[in-house]
Amino acid sequence: MTVNNQAADRKVVLDTETTGLSVAEGHRIIEIGCVEMEGRRLTGRHFHVYLQPDREIDEGAIAVHGITNEFLADKPRFKDIAEEFFEFIKDAQLIIHNAPFDVGFINSEFVLQGRLDRSDLTDHCSVLDTLVMARERHPGQRNSLDALCKRYDVDNSGRDLHGALLDAEILADVYLAMTGGQTNLSLAGDGSEGDGTGGRQQPTAIKRLSADRPLTKVIAANDAELEEHAARLAVIEKSAGALPLWLQMEQPKADAES
Repeated sequence: MTVNNQAADRKVVLDTETTGLSVAEGHRIIEIGCVEMEGRRLTGRHFHVYLQPDREIDEGAIAVHGITNEFLADKPRFKDIAEEFFEFIKDAQLIIHNAPFDVGFINSEFVLQGRLDRSDLTDHCSVLDTLVMARERHPGQRNSLDALCKRYDVDNSGRDLHGALLDAEILADVYLAMTGGQTNLSLAGDGSEGDGTGGRQQPTAIKRLSADRPLTKVIAANDAELEEHAARLAVIEKSAGALPLWLQMEQPKADAES
């Protein structure tokens, strides 16, 4: 489990895994995964924990996320991490795919702890539902997280099973792509604090060329690469409803040459 202090202009991309589909039937949260962004940049800070739910996990749920009752036997309970979790998400904009599901489970967990003042997460955070956003942008199409990864060319090759932290990381990339920004290029901070990842890979900053390794050769893009670049810009323009910055920069040059 990793918890970090909140920063200004915070967004928290959040996902949960549960013992089953219905909170009304007493199902509980068994995994919480969050990644933090400031503005439109990943900070490298995250919150991740597995939880002992004090009830059996449905077989159908295990088939989805692969988390077993035996694995959770020695894990903390929600009450043990409730304060740290609340401090991590408080006052942030939560970005969630199918938000009513996750928010409903989180509200229920706080109610079970007797924290009625936290029984409605929207009193403490704003919530952006990327499923609603995707349905508005792509009516009549599949808008699952996997479908959006394919549509926006986001790599989800490590997603054989659902996992809260992995899905939160993927959703962060999808959100940035859906809103027309760069994805997964760099972190705003110096890196991730702590571990608590359950063995899953954390977001990492791309390596930068050092001053003692100057570029000595320029390789021009071939025709196929230029076509792929143009197609990607077209996707960004359609999603954002405006010319990408790259094309805006190129337009004055084209006008000057005409």
